[in-house]
Amino acid sequence: MSVFRRAVATDIEELLRLEALAFQGDRLSRRSFRRWIKHKGCVFLVSDNQGVLGGYILVIQRRGTRLARLYSLAVDPTCRGRGLAARLIDQAEQAARDAGSLYMRLEVANNNEAAIQLYRKLGYTQFGLYQGYYEDRSDALRMEKCIHRLHPVNQNRAI
Repeated sequence: MSVFRRAVATDIEELLRLEALAFQGDRLSRRSFRRWIKHKGCVFLVSDNQGVLGGYILVIQRRGTRLARLYSLAVDPTCRGRGLAARLIDQAEQAARDAGSLYMRLEVANNNEAAIQLYRKLGYTQFGLYQGYYEDRSDALRMEKCIHRLHPVNQNRAI
């Protein structure tokens, strides 16, 4: 059974393994992982199944704004198709919302159809494009979602 928790320094080897499995280029380095684990202005969560990470999500909260940026999301290929990415995103959105963020933004490779479909299903909409954004010069779609909830909906309320 997997649990969601904050990333810690002892996760670095597993995080590097996930990076190698998930990305051809534009990978986060050991040094970057160390820095983000210590950083106070981010949400860095992992899905941990008895010491083996099934995935991680890194969200950076921009100081002086109400914006959060989904910086990186990786899921082990053996764990894909089980809703893990959606659960990681949901957990990160909640943590960002709790910290005062109103919007979550992200960039996704324009040829990553599975990720684009997932983001759209979760309520993200495209608002821009970065040309030649990635290491391989591919374009990135810029997407955004309002994660702020003004009032909780009470389903049991009498009308």
